[in-house]
Amino acid sequence: MSLAIHSASLTIERKTILDDVSFTLEPGRLNALIGPNGAGKSTLLRVILGFEPSASADIGFEGSNFHALPRRERARIAALVEQSAATDQPIDVHDVVMLGRLPHQGMWAADSESADEEIAARAMARAGVAEFAMRRFSTLSGGEQQRVHIARALAQSPRLLLLDEPTNHLDLSAQIAVMEILRALADEGLTILVTMHDLNLTAAWFDHVVALDRGRVVAEGAPGAVIDSAFLARVYGVAATIVPNPASGRPMIAYGP
Repeated sequence: MSLAIHSASLTIERKTILDDVSFTLEPGRLNALIGPNGAGKSTLLRVILGFEPSASADIGFEGSNFHALPRRERARIAALVEQSAATDQPIDVHDVVMLGRLPHQGMWAADSESADEEIAARAMARAGVAEFAMRRFSTLSGGEQQRVHIARALAQSPRLLLLDEPTNHLDLSAQIAVMEILRALADEGLTILVTMHDLNLTAAWFDHVVALDRGRVVAEGAPGAVIDSAFLARVYGVAATIVPNPASGRPMIAYGP
């Protein structure tokens, strides 16, 4: 079990954001973190990375205390793709992706410049954005920008990849492109945790699901074991029917008027 989260808790101004969250994730599978707005999903990603100093949590990665590692070492291990990281600055795609190499560069960055360029080039090719390398980032579509951010994260050479709603606001083809990249990375053994809002997309692509509600884990397991009518009613307040996806047999939510 590569990533172990134990007793993650956070209270801000007397409001409980996370309440004793514990679960473990294995490498080689796609793990989704689901739950309604305000459930604590994005905050948990920040807690895992050590970005919330007032939180309490024991985070283990590959048998080590992740938070005890120096910040630079953590940045070499874990990469985050946030929901929105747009910029109006005149920066091209190549330079955005090269930002992922910063944790690996020492005082004499020029010494590793060639290796960094090769790693960034492979990351862009992997994410399908190599053809945009010299284009200004702000001119790309939302789906293209998201793939650039994935390339930047891959250029970090992480062993742990966290993504916060990477398919949000993307059209269907862009969603599938992102999911195909994540599926391939998981199959290669990367440890991946993704916050998701689209439950049908979650059920179609993910291997393991952790559900949060008001800061607590309320369900965990395979999508078919978690996403059912009772769960939707209890956590989302939605009446819906679960039917088998005719293409995969996985659960699919049929909403009524």
